[in-house]
Amino acid sequence: METYLRILAYARPYRRYFPQYVLFALLAIVFGLLNFTLLKPLFDVIFEQVGPEELEAYREAPEFSFTVNYFLNLFNHYFLEIATAYGKFGTLVYVCVIIVISVFLSNLFAYLSGVVLAKVRADIIQGMRIRIFNAVSSMHLGYFSTERKGDLISKMTNDIQEVENSIVQSLRVIFKEPVTVILYFAVLFFMSVQLTLFTILLIPVSGAIIGYVTKRLKKTAEQSQESLGRIVTILDETIGGMRVVKAFGGRKFVQDKFAEETDYYARVNVSMARKYELASPISQFLGVTVVAGILLYGGNLVLTNTSSLSASEFIAYIILFTQVLNPAKEISRAVSSIQRGLASARRIFEVVDAKPLIQEIGQPRRLPQFTDRVVFANVGFAYEETPVLEGINFELTKGKTIALVGPSGGGKSTLADLLPRFYDPAEGLITIDGHDIKTLKIADLRQLMGIVTQESILFNDTVYHNIAFGMEGASQEAVEKAARIANAHEFITKLEEGYQTNIGERGTKLSGGQRQRLSIARAVLKNPAILILDEATSALDSASERLVQEALANLMANRTSLVIAHRLSTIQHADEILVIEGGRIAERGTHTDLMEMNGLYKKLSQMQSV
Repeated sequence: METYLRILAYARPYRRYFPQYVLFALLAIVFGLLNFTLLKPLFDVIFEQVGPEELEAYREAPEFSFTVNYFLNLFNHYFLEIATAYGKFGTLVYVCVIIVISVFLSNLFAYLSGVVLAKVRADIIQGMRIRIFNAVSSMHLGYFSTERKGDLISKMTNDIQEVENSIVQSLRVIFKEPVTVILYFAVLFFMSVQLTLFTILLIPVSGAIIGYVTKRLKKTAEQSQESLGRIVTILDETIGGMRVVKAFGGRKFVQDKFAEETDYYARVNVSMARKYELASPISQFLGVTVVAGILLYGGNLVLTNTSSLSASEFIAYIILFTQVLNPAKEISRAVSSIQRGLASARRIFEVVDAKPLIQEIGQPRRLPQFTDRVVFANVGFAYEETPVLEGINFELTKGKTIALVGPSGGGKSTLADLLPRFYDPAEGLITIDGHDIKTLKIADLRQLMGIVTQESILFNDTVYHNIAFGMEGASQEAVEKAARIANAHEFITKLEEGYQTNIGERGTKLSGGQRQRLSIARAVLKNPAILILDEATSALDSASERLVQEALANLMANRTSLVIAHRLSTIQHADEILVIEGGRIAERGTHTDLMEMNGLYKKLSQMQSV
């Protein structure tokens, strides 16, 4: 129940719709009810049940009062006038016209209530989508190392869709159908208390059976959504790694893996369908059983003249009671459907409730510019229980360049990720201009920095929007200037639509060197005070590397830079080089100093020069 109410909380901003919905729904129910209460006078005409004494009682119009009897007497008054003027056929026409009008109004108000509810439903789902997307985008990088991307995508798409199709869709059932049942039973009690009490005796049996079925749905629904998340993960990995799949002959392996998971998903859904589809037939069967019981019990009362109901009233009673079966069936189906939606909602709220490890303090310090130095003081870091960095100490003065080199897995990228607070150190302190970065506003901290990584992170958008990413209002002139500095303008102008060319998913329409130069152009446009380069040229061929290296030189000119380098030839002019091995600084100094040490740096340099 808590999860259900939490979903409905997303509808709070749209409470203004509620009075409209209640009014339209009630009018739809009332006119729908009127359709069937008019059957009694219709049958009276057909079966000639209206006697002269009864007609005489309605010859004068009743005095107004807001009661059921007033409206009944008013109808009968006009009924009598029509009968007197036009006979039985005219009376039949009169009743039929009113029924048609009533049906039209009932359906009109049902339509209007459905439109209002559709607005609320769309707004609730929109709010949930935005909330989970914002929650995911605010997570620290370590979160994405432990969570499967496919499962996250499934939660943001399939689970949200399931909530919409089940829980939010049930909003109509929660209000309208119970009110419909209550009003219909009120009329049934008005017609015959004895017969209605008999029908109510069998209803708890139906509710207990349906309740047992819906409880069985919960666990199966959770298994279904988890399996769907794994399917999305397999698809994402296979499509993204198709080059490797084909190169290593792994097609059968991924096919078998996908077939196994989809087979499990199919079996779980068949099991869920058995339980879900069982609720409706059970409710319908029990409803028809009750109707049969009413026919036997009530029919016997009418035939033996021991009931207050006439034959026409009894037929109208039966028809009216059958209309209770549809809303009761909808309620039972909705209760079953809600179990599936609750399973999806719990998976969604797991993400929404997850707390990012990187948090701002209550009153963070503003830092609009960088003026002095970055200091790492005895910094250590560990992934869960595995130590990655230990005892890291260095200073990066404004306008200087520090390079990080060393064997793969030594902790160079992790060290660089600590500066923009993608992670927080487990021990030690990182300061900018003397301020602990944990006390700074994160947006200010990251605004000072530009990052170019080995993998060019581009988006399925135009060249212009990829360069101007995160910088709203960037002019075409500024974007072109950044592209020229990054050695990208020339190839961009040769594209089909120039800066308005869509580069495809992850920039697949461009070469590796072109993608990298767009990333550099993005950093140039941002004009960061501190530049972080993470092996920005290691994956390029010689020709592309030369162009990219020139672009990087333009970008780094008179700028504070922290450079992770695989190719040592690119960082020989760094002000200081730190050799990272096993999470520690093994050597430090200029290129000349390190070559004279005859240590790890010289060994790496000689290996690359061979």
